[in-house]
Amino acid sequence: MPPAITRVAAAGALLALGGLAGWWIGRSAPTRPIEAPAPAPGAAAPVSTPRAAPPLSLPNTRVHAVPNTATGRRYEVWVDLPPSYFENDRPYPVVFTTDADYGVPLIRSLRRRIGAKGRNLEDFVLVGLSYGIGEQSMPSKRRDYTPTNPFARPGTQSSNAYSRDDTYGEAAAYRDYIERDVFPLIAMQYRVDMRRKVYVGHSLGGLFGSYVLLTKPSMFSHYILGSPSLWFDRRVMFDVEAAYARRHQDLPADVFLSIGAYETRGSGPRHMGTDMVGDMTRFEQVLQSRRYPGLRIRSEILPGEDHLTVLPRTITHGLLWALPGTGPYTGS
Repeated sequence: MPPAITRVAAAGALLALGGLAGWWIGRSAPTRPIEAPAPAPGAAAPVSTPRAAPPLSLPNTRVHAVPNTATGRRYEVWVDLPPSYFENDRPYPVVFTTDADYGVPLIRSLRRRIGAKGRNLEDFVLVGLSYGIGEQSMPSKRRDYTPTNPFARPGTQSSNAYSRDDTYGEAAAYRDYIERDVFPLIAMQYRVDMRRKVYVGHSLGGLFGSYVLLTKPSMFSHYILGSPSLWFDRRVMFDVEAAYARRHQDLPADVFLSIGAYETRGSGPRHMGTDMVGDMTRFEQVLQSRRYPGLRIRSEILPGEDHLTVLPRTITHGLLWALPGTGPYTGS
């Protein structure tokens, strides 16, 4: 049986509001518990120290080593099962999230808190897609979540958004890894309905989800795209969209777009250096203008939220949209 996810492994999620996948942040999750400060002089010694205490495992979780069979690059797939999974024999929808280190603990907590045992939110199997093993988060995301290499364009300079030390443009390979290596494992080892696959991605993860939507839309039935980084590489995703539109008459997918109202230019500390709100609005308008018969799209701009604080609300609203419960909804 694969090992459970430990609190140590998921430590990045406990710091989520301090590092919610902002495209300018490149820190990896802690790999060991944070040590407690030394006791004050004269104080009694603690009964046990964090180093001696065992890690806290997250119940009903599994960690699978799933390398990319095409490249040999190593990844983990984190799986979290709802308690009801062990009480019946029905198949469950599957929610796939990028940035597993904070996505899995956050989403599993929202499912438990909001779900009301299926009344408000349908129970689901949660699958977290890790960064490359042994890699920091930002280099891994810049490689796997981006469709192109911005430095291939003349004039691109290193900045907070782009680093010449990192690799870019391998979204197609990562998309194919998920379809070829991850999907079969989940289908074979868990009781799931693979016709109901929900994608969740934020920031560069939202960019990657947009890329999958416009290159292999049938990979997922629902796309929850939070604060998608459509600014990337001079807004190349709009070129990807135009290329898709030239070749197709339909885009069969349900799409939920969400962003914080502060994710635009402004003078305050919570504003961005680029107009992500405008990009997302334009993206929705372009998709709507194609009049695809199979496309259902919904969007929201959340007041009071910035790029770091918006994700819990985005996921909450997106899951209630994608997987509504049996009802009637109860907020108590």
